Amino acid sequence: MGSSGGAKRKPNHPSGGQAHEETMNVTEGKSGLWGALAGLFTFALIAVPLSASFAFATNPHTQQLFAGRLSDATQGGYQAFWWIVTLFLFALPFLVGYSVARLSGRALVIVGAVVALFVIAVLVLGQLFVF
Repeated sequence: MGSSGGAKRKPNHPSGGQAHEETMNVTEGKSGLWGALAGLFTFALIAVPLSASFAFATNPHTQQLFAGRLSDATQGGYQAFWWIVTLFLFALPFLVGYSVARLSGRALVIVGAVVALFVIAVLVLGQLFVF
């Protein structure tokens, strides 16, 4: 009479008091793969500028290609400038991949700071040795 008799429903069963939905996140656990893909894509985009900057850094006679402005620059300054550009271009795919894989505010700040420091260094070296 007063007894409920029978089995009680579980609270998180779909037919129970609450509706429980789970969504499938296809990107879960794959951020490293997306970072690697972004890095590979970036490397493909910068392959030609990377090889050109490496050629400028390793061959001192390429300074004559920039007749006028760079003829007054020292050979050491010219090579140092192009080695810095080469190293940054080589590091760029890794930075892009890392930032895509992490996608946190802190990671983006780190990448932004590195890029800002590089731009400042290139501007300073350019002003010292080129202009």
